[in-house]
Amino acid sequence: MTGIICGVDVSGSSLEARLGPHGASASFPNTAAGIAALSQFCHAHQVSLVALEATGGYEQQAVAQLSDQELAVAVLNPRAVRQFAQSMGRLEKTDAIDAGMIAWYAEVKKPRPVTLAPHTQRHLRALVTRLRQLTELRTAQKNQQRLITDAVVQNSFAQLLALLAEQMTLLEQTIAALIEEDPMWRELNLAMRSIKGVAGRTVARLMADLPELGTLPNKTISKLAGVAPIAADSGQHQGRRRVRGGRSSVREILFIVASVVGRHEPDFIAFQQRLRAAGKPPKVVRIALAHKLLVRLNAKARQVRTLMQTTLPNQRVSA
Repeated sequence: MTGIICGVDVSGSSLEARLGPHGASASFPNTAAGIAALSQFCHAHQVSLVALEATGGYEQQAVAQLSDQELAVAVLNPRAVRQFAQSMGRLEKTDAIDAGMIAWYAEVKKPRPVTLAPHTQRHLRALVTRLRQLTELRTAQKNQQRLITDAVVQNSFAQLLALLAEQMTLLEQTIAALIEEDPMWRELNLAMRSIKGVAGRTVARLMADLPELGTLPNKTISKLAGVAPIAADSGQHQGRRRVRGGRSSVREILFIVASVVGRHEPDFIAFQQRLRAAGKPPKVVRIALAHKLLVRLNAKARQVRTLMQTTLPNQRVSA
């Protein structure tokens, strides 16, 4: 990629921008108005790519708004950028230095600009994320409730838990309706739920957080989800293969659901028994089951997509 790259260090309150490693810099608030000003800054300097780190969601508004302003945007792994800085002997760390380092990393690594998901995909992801947050909150509240005997506080717990249950039910209904409205999602839902132990929430989470399901080879989708053992060999030495990286929300749900599927699907039961008989540690068995489940889901999703492309070639369906 050629042209000027603008590195942006993102925080909850500000956006620190720098053109290249040592070029002009500016600071903007991380608000709609601030992002609009950043967009003007980039257009004025004929920026070809805006590079910023993934920072727990603080970057999402900037990514969407800058993309809407016809700027190419790349989202980088902050660990990779930091390791790059250390490899270059740059140990200093300030927002301005970080912004320049992000731009330098992007110049060297040439990351691909992101392609924003369609509005319905982003809407589904937002709904699923909120449902997960409320589920975690309910679990925390129930755990705390067990430790309290005071009647007034117990009443407070009861009211909050009732409200959470009401909102969770509404979110579940909204998610189910959204999936039912889309021909592709509807068929994917039916296909994936044909596996015993895979329920509606699992399908919704996968559709929201792993929309590539059914479009990529098994090895690629496994790395994307973080359940593919990574080689660690050197010369004659064969290191232990570990899973790392990937999308934590996807990996989490795969681990949970694979343990359920492992009690119902005959081939999963037999697979699990073979691994245990071979003396494999519980963690290895758990990862292997999650990987097997993902491969099965990917195959079913691929079949659905192939069929839908044949039967509905001209109808727009979600990815």
